[in-house]
Amino acid sequence: MPRHLPGLLLLLWPLLLLPPPPAAPSPMARPGLRRLGTHGPGGSPGRRPAPGAPASVPYSGTGQPGGVRGAGVCKSRPLDLVFIIDSSRSVRPLEFTKVKTFVSKIIDTLDIGPADTRVAVVNYASTVKIEFHLQTHSDKQSLKQAVAQITPLSTGTMSGLAIQTAMDEAFTVEAGARGPSSNIPKVAIIVTDGRPQDQVNEVAERARASGIELYAVGVDRADMESLKMMASEPLDEHVFYVETYGVIEKLSSRFQETFCALDPCALGTHQCQHVCISDGEGRHHCECSQGYSLNADKKTCSAIDKCARNAHGCEHICVNDRTGSYHCECYEGYTLNEDKKTCSAQDQCALGTHGCQHICVNDRAGSHHCECYEGYTLNEDKKTCSVLNQCALGSHDCQHICVYDGSGSYHCDCDTGYTLNEDKKTCSAIEEARRLISTEDACACEATLAFQDKVSSYLQRLNSKHILFGRISKLQANEYGQVHR
Repeated sequence: MPRHLPGLLLLLWPLLLLPPPPAAPSPMARPGLRRLGTHGPGGSPGRRPAPGAPASVPYSGTGQPGGVRGAGVCKSRPLDLVFIIDSSRSVRPLEFTKVKTFVSKIIDTLDIGPADTRVAVVNYASTVKIEFHLQTHSDKQSLKQAVAQITPLSTGTMSGLAIQTAMDEAFTVEAGARGPSSNIPKVAIIVTDGRPQDQVNEVAERARASGIELYAVGVDRADMESLKMMASEPLDEHVFYVETYGVIEKLSSRFQETFCALDPCALGTHQCQHVCISDGEGRHHCECSQGYSLNADKKTCSAIDKCARNAHGCEHICVNDRTGSYHCECYEGYTLNEDKKTCSAQDQCALGTHGCQHICVNDRAGSHHCECYEGYTLNEDKKTCSVLNQCALGSHDCQHICVYDGSGSYHCDCDTGYTLNEDKKTCSAIEEARRLISTEDACACEATLAFQDKVSSYLQRLNSKHILFGRISKLQANEYGQVHR
């Protein structure tokens, strides 16, 4: 391949010393960016939960499980990742160092480990060298040290041979790749700055057909058509190009986003009305607060009418509350027990809460009714009482006349010429009673009356004599006093 002119290198030297560019915008700003693993067998496998971990973890807003990095929304998925890097004559030593830095920065964004992402590196030019296999390094530190020790091969550009070698030797179970049953995506990133010197089209097609997802990164004079032949579909998400090795590092943030499982619960893009549950691997589902059910759209919630569904457990009455919950109440005469569901009969007469003016009477079902004292009647309100005038009501049983005495009492009287019998209710005529008296009874009566008259006369005369005698005695006493003076 042709070499760069020395003068051009001097012009580019300041660019090579620039610090890495800032991270690319979040994937939410690039809606067309696809996620990794969509072209493997059976579609995207998704992230497997760690052993013993719960299947779903609700997002609390205070951090994410599983080593979430950055803004707390990203975690890389497990991959079998192979870097295929071009170290032909056209790649200068300083440029090759930039490639290794690019690889290390991508490794920094990944979760490295036997159960997470495994990394291998295939170095190629005219020949191909597997620098280390997927099972060689199980931690990030040793992996980056191994990348730093890679040296360029400095010969031709056999991109097709490099892909074939990766497919035959790097992505094998013996080399540390995980089998089809694990659903771990197989991903290859090929970095080159030139045109392949072999038939790369057919080899890349076989690699893609075997389940390997290919990303092609071109630098400087890389042939764009060759990059498209190697990469997986869609090409706009699997083909990358930078003008120089000096800025290749900025692609590491793009791959971080590509390999990252975004948490929509943390991002606030979930559209769940109530609760967002993170399922891992960028997936989530919505749930509802207590007293609500998830609608058919799997996002919004509706209040559950437990009273209508007869799932309330209330013994007497179920009352729906506005928040979708409910509470229990009891019929009149009952009180709610401590379990807030069952009811007990209440003795309102004993409690003094009956409201009866006179008498409270308990009924068998815990209810009650009011009654009045004798001589009173219950009013329409069924609680208060009014004085009962039995004379006016005609319920007195008097034969002739009912006389109302007040306070609900009364007595009977008779018409003129009649007298009240011993039953205090019926009456008898006076003339009739006189006719029934016999003649002997009449004579005895007259004799009695005559005797009474004689006694009265005698008593009157006796009384008169007594008065006269008293006066005479007084006069005699006066005279006697005067004589002896």
